[in-house]
Amino acid sequence: MGFITLCWKKTGHELRCSLIRLLCLMTLVLPGAWAQNASIELTELKAVRDNGSLMLNAQLALELGPALEDALVKGVALHFLAEAEVLRDRWYWTDAKLGSVTRYYRLAFQPLTRRWRLNVSNEPISSAGLAGSISQSFETLGEALGVIRRQSSWKLLDLQTLSPDARQRVRYNFKLDVSQLPRPFQIAAGGQSDWNLQVSKTLRLSPELVR
Repeated sequence: MGFITLCWKKTGHELRCSLIRLLCLMTLVLPGAWAQNASIELTELKAVRDNGSLMLNAQLALELGPALEDALVKGVALHFLAEAEVLRDRWYWTDAKLGSVTRYYRLAFQPLTRRWRLNVSNEPISSAGLAGSISQSFETLGEALGVIRRQSSWKLLDLQTLSPDARQRVRYNFKLDVSQLPRPFQIAAGGQSDWNLQVSKTLRLSPELVR
């Protein structure tokens, strides 16, 4: 009761200062209380026919979280790898690989312009080999991530390659390529879940789709 009385005797300025100190203390003690951890989920994976080709559409729910965003702001580029392949079941041998597609993403922050740069390529991207990739610049991180999250109209193969009498499937995989990080970050990221961003899924192709 005495504590409540004491609080009521404080001036409005003193009370505001106390609340600010309390919030600062909570931030120090619970640094991740309001931070969203890195996460990834494959919300859509669909194979469609288009002009004699088998196309793939994928949608990701990708969030980097404070650890990866902080690394970007400090000048560390993040590399992502998305790949899909079409396989045909074979009981007498390993499954036959009919076709595949791969996309490499390099995301970086440019401190001088305060913009985000995304490079996309069909080939592995290195700091010295950016010329062979498609480069885009964005005002916000969310806009850059939007390109990575939406993967549409990827040509897997010509439909004539498929057999309506066989069991065939698409195997999709997306991951943060930790091997592209500077060596100190690779070591530090080894035991942290925020850096283990990966999702995989297998999609069985229906006979109606391949006829």
